Amino acid sequence: MSASSTVALREEFLLDPSVTFLNHGSFGATPKPVFEEYQQWQRELEFQPVEFIGRRHDDLMERARIDLAAYFNTAPDNLVYVPNATSGLNVIARSLPLERGDEILTTDHEYGALDMTWEWMCGKTGATYVKHHVPVPVTTHADFVESFWSAVSPRTKVIFISHITSPTALIFPVKEICKRARAAGILTVVDGAHAPGQIPVDLTDLDVDIYSGNHHKWLCAPKGSGFLFARPEHHEWIEANTVSWGWRPGSTFVSRNQYQGTRDIAAWLATPAAIRFQQEHDWDTVRSRCHGLARLARQRISERFGEAPITPDLPDEWFGQMVTCVLPPSIDLAIVKSRLYDEFRVEVPFGGLFGLKWVRVSFQGYNDEADLDRLIEALSAVIEN
Repeated sequence: MSASSTVALREEFLLDPSVTFLNHGSFGATPKPVFEEYQQWQRELEFQPVEFIGRRHDDLMERARIDLAAYFNTAPDNLVYVPNATSGLNVIARSLPLERGDEILTTDHEYGALDMTWEWMCGKTGATYVKHHVPVPVTTHADFVESFWSAVSPRTKVIFISHITSPTALIFPVKEICKRARAAGILTVVDGAHAPGQIPVDLTDLDVDIYSGNHHKWLCAPKGSGFLFARPEHHEWIEANTVSWGWRPGSTFVSRNQYQGTRDIAAWLATPAAIRFQQEHDWDTVRSRCHGLARLARQRISERFGEAPITPDLPDEWFGQMVTCVLPPSIDLAIVKSRLYDEFRVEVPFGGLFGLKWVRVSFQGYNDEADLDRLIEALSAVIEN
């Protein structure tokens, strides 16, 4: 993709031009035409609320699910729209018939809100949340699978794992984990918060039991749009976080979770527009260019500060458009983050695990190498001073 194409794509977004925005992974940004469709649906709701919610709701949502199901290669009745991945996975955690002695096997790279969800459910049921340690730097996906599977026990009832981790931005080999789990009769629950739009997600090919992801991140849909997928054999036991009108005799996985009274469904109805936007703008090429920027960031930041990367030189295997870059251990992350934004207007998240400190850099279609230059300039000025 040429520099002029990147500039043209940048013009499609509503982002503040005074900010170097390298944090698409947290909340994402919505292109203008998608945002306009989102607002149009809100206006239609306000024009005749009873008509919209009382008479049109189900048909509108069915069409939006059909488009979404085609994108993920599954049947429309296997998925529902939810506000975000955390909401969807809460539906599953609260519905699961956990018992004392059951184990939920996970990693120590998971999103904090979901750690809290499973720990809370284990506290209520007597089940155990088992965090398998995944040390960094990582080596290969094959090594990861063997190490993770070594933690499976006769008590493992559920495997909960991220497709792309939030704190470390690592792509985990969930397809192989799902394959082994199915053979062993273990339920797989995948947190796909960062996957849709960043990497291909084919739910049939993954052969996963439960998968919940966000649209408002890498798919660039409006905030408040995510999805929950479940294989048909699990529909009956999956409840909903709210008991409402969709929960009538003969209710289904879709009805229990889809119709819950007065809700603004505009973000969900605009999600097919986000899918179309990326298709119309050759998003495979955009993703490839952004992955190249992530590789370059990994290399340049490592060389600049002398800290080894957390991934080997197998970048296509371990990360996509988002990469975690290690920083000197002596820095104060809160001060660095504050100064980067206040003094340099660079929006990027910081974090750390296992005694390491890092910056997590996201590249989207509106970013170019000048944004990376600005980040390194700001980090150098703050860290070295």
